[in-house]
Amino acid sequence: METYEHLKEGEKGAWVSIVAYILLAAFKISMGFVTGSEALTADGINNTTDIIVSLAVLVGLRISRKPPDRDHPYGHMRAETIASMVASFIMAVAGLQVVIQAGKSFLADERTAPDMLAAWIALSCAIIMWGVYVYNSRLAKRIRNQALMAAAYDNRSDALVSIGAAVGIIGSRLGFPILDAAAAFVVGLMICKTAWSVFSDATHALTDGFDDERLRVFRKTVKETPGVKRIKDIRARVHGSSVLLDVVVEVSSELSVGQSHEISDEIEKRMLDEHQIGNVHVHIEPFSEQKP
Repeated sequence: METYEHLKEGEKGAWVSIVAYILLAAFKISMGFVTGSEALTADGINNTTDIIVSLAVLVGLRISRKPPDRDHPYGHMRAETIASMVASFIMAVAGLQVVIQAGKSFLADERTAPDMLAAWIALSCAIIMWGVYVYNSRLAKRIRNQALMAAAYDNRSDALVSIGAAVGIIGSRLGFPILDAAAAFVVGLMICKTAWSVFSDATHALTDGFDDERLRVFRKTVKETPGVKRIKDIRARVHGSSVLLDVVVEVSSELSVGQSHEISDEIEKRMLDEHQIGNVHVHIEPFSEQKP
């Protein structure tokens, strides 16, 4: 039940992003026209695509909360990982758009410096989005939610985009209009890099990849459990924000079924207490001196 409560709590972060993006997008686009700043207008349009990212995360979290059913005996937790992948695609498209637009700006013959008010608006919006990023990243770490962390990375990227827009606007006012395009190009590359990182993590989880170092820590916990003679096999995979662990251990052949079951229960208890893993499948086999 705790996992589902965490998913419900994670929806708060998605809603914070959605509300922030709607308000900032409308404000940036309108003020972009008023101040004559293409950078600010483009930043606002970029925020409209971020609304889709946050909605994808929200839908993923909602689906993940569905309990196991006949077709999904393990539940629907991987929906949040799929939401992360969708978010990475949208982030990549937004990043490429920024890079392409910056490239076109390099080739422009004339550049008009926008009103300085646009720079202050961009910086103010960057501070707001950085605050949203801090809130969502802390929440994502606390509830161990991959989709919300992807949304947090998107929040951070948008804060950097706004900073880049401000730098470009200030540069234009100081007589260096090329800085607008240069800053936008660098920010676009940063967004693409973030999108690739989110995509890599999502595909790694969906293909049942797992961190070797983390698995070694799990192995150590199981090995130190009283009664465990040897670990024959141990495997783990990510299922949304949860971890599924399968372990085969060997115990003394002289133990009764009840005693062997107690060892299995102790392994499950230790994994829950030390690593917050509640989905552990333990298979017991008799210990043999002969090496496998």
